[in-house]
Amino acid sequence: MTKLFALTAAALMVSSTASFAAGDAVAGEKGFNKCKSCHMIVDGDNTIVKGGKTGPNLYGIMGTAIASGDFKFGAGISSVAEANPDMVWTEELVAEYVVDPSAFITTYGGNGKSKMTFKLKKGGEDVAAYLASVAPAQ
Repeated sequence: MTKLFALTAAALMVSSTASFAAGDAVAGEKGFNKCKSCHMIVDGDNTIVKGGKTGPNLYGIMGTAIASGDFKFGAGISSVAEANPDMVWTEELVAEYVVDPSAFITTYGGNGKSKMTFKLKKGGEDVAAYLASVAPAQ
């Protein structure tokens, strides 16, 4: 009985930690202001956020394969895609990437530099939640 209680308590702690890590899309919209000098969010003719073209358009990024689309990605993130052909962007991965793109590349078996030199010091989960909120309906 004690083991069952301990396992149940541990499961509850893990599930509450996972839900606590979710980002705030409203805060992420404000945080995205740091990203828009290089990135836009555009769905065809509908511009959600007018931004730069140095980085890829981030509309609908959630659920897409890493380094996919019509953007010329750098060697680092492209090598992550080659090492992990089934890997797709999730809120968790986007939040991890924006904090330290070079570390992300190394962690997931890639090599080479990231074209993204900016590091978001805090709020990665919020920006990821915002990007998920402006994605196409699934």
